[in-house]
Amino acid sequence: MVAAARIAALGLLLLLSACSRVDNEQARICELLLPALQPGKPRIEVLRREVDAQADHGVVIHYRLDPGDGAPEDHWAACRFAGGGFSQGRRHLVAVVTDQQGQLSEIRLHILRRFWLGWFEARAQVMPGVRAEPAAAGMALLYFLQQSLNALILGAIYSLLAMAYTLVFGLVGRINLAFGELAMVGGFATLVGVQVVVWAGGGGFLPHMIAAGVLAVVCAGAYGLITDRAIFRPLRGRSGQAALIATLGLAVALQEFVRLARGSQDQWLQPVLSDLRVLAAADGFQLTVTDFQLLIVVLVVAVFVLHWRVVDRGPFGRAWRASAQDPGMADLCGIDGGRVSAATFMLGGAYAGLAGWVAVLYYGGASSSMGTMLGFKALTAAIIGGIGSLPGAALGGLLIAGVEVFWAGYISNNYRDMAVFGLLALVLVLRPRGLIDGALFGGESGVGAADRRL
Repeated sequence: MVAAARIAALGLLLLLSACSRVDNEQARICELLLPALQPGKPRIEVLRREVDAQADHGVVIHYRLDPGDGAPEDHWAACRFAGGGFSQGRRHLVAVVTDQQGQLSEIRLHILRRFWLGWFEARAQVMPGVRAEPAAAGMALLYFLQQSLNALILGAIYSLLAMAYTLVFGLVGRINLAFGELAMVGGFATLVGVQVVVWAGGGGFLPHMIAAGVLAVVCAGAYGLITDRAIFRPLRGRSGQAALIATLGLAVALQEFVRLARGSQDQWLQPVLSDLRVLAAADGFQLTVTDFQLLIVVLVVAVFVLHWRVVDRGPFGRAWRASAQDPGMADLCGIDGGRVSAATFMLGGAYAGLAGWVAVLYYGGASSSMGTMLGFKALTAAIIGGIGSLPGAALGGLLIAGVEVFWAGYISNNYRDMAVFGLLALVLVLRPRGLIDGALFGGESGVGAADRRL
């Protein structure tokens, strides 16, 4: 508990510190303007970014001009915007002030917005703001490390969903195919949470992210409870195929419900905490990490540690293990199997909602169909890692994400899904019970008890 609390506190401090810095998207837009503000085609090097103290939402870019035939000159430009956080005005430029020309006129500002921003040549003339010394290991090593970091973030999403599959299967011996759609519900709840805070006038990323996260976890957890009450309890004692078909129907129903309620088009959020930190560079390639990537890693590690500590040593964990190993004896000992099942499904739904929250804030988009492949890959991760094992869920999620990312990075973006499911087939042939074959929390695993019930 103490370790998990420390990890969570570290993540909160990281989030708070990130929210107080320059908005990376606004700084990027301001940097794109720099070549348009200078006569000729001088070489432009961004020196640093600062928050504009003269505006509610603005950035100041300090840069250096190298005309090529004279001494370099240092200048600055301030860009001010209509809003911040997730508000619609976050990227709407309302004023530009420079040390050379003062505040630009409305007509010139209109021309810059209408004709310059988005022009690809503007991007090509601005150098990166942070320089790093070439790394001795070379570009190949940095590229490998960058792909490993990308796989770590994707693996965090898969691991959260795989843990949900593991919890439910370890208790009831049935697979809930609707967990991918519960993650989709969590993703759309994230969008709603952001919109509610924006309408309420909340500013900054912190209230948006917290409100979205709470709503995603609560909504997906509620759907998890409904899944237990409406599907698994009435089918208790039936064959595993009955529950499988029922949850597949639930997945289709949830997907169609969201499609009809929110539309079939993808819905997008603006990037969040996307400031790039250059860790190393070599041969023109930079190893970078964003603040949100760091936050995801800290958050998922905190969830795993907290889950392990609570379920391994808490009263819920003892009741879960008893119900998983021998439901009849657990009932005779006074353990309410219905409450344990409800709590398990709620917890699994909450993990799925958290995975949806991470996916939407990290990738920026949500669609009614996003849960299908996400759920199947997370189930693949749980099976490969050893369904019924918490370390197996984490290992399987990282392994599946690694195969997917490295296949796309080194071979081709085509057929990467085929590579993932090919790995599943290989593991099922060589090691049917997964890479980590063991109990979830010690003793006989829930999978063993599930085999008897099947």
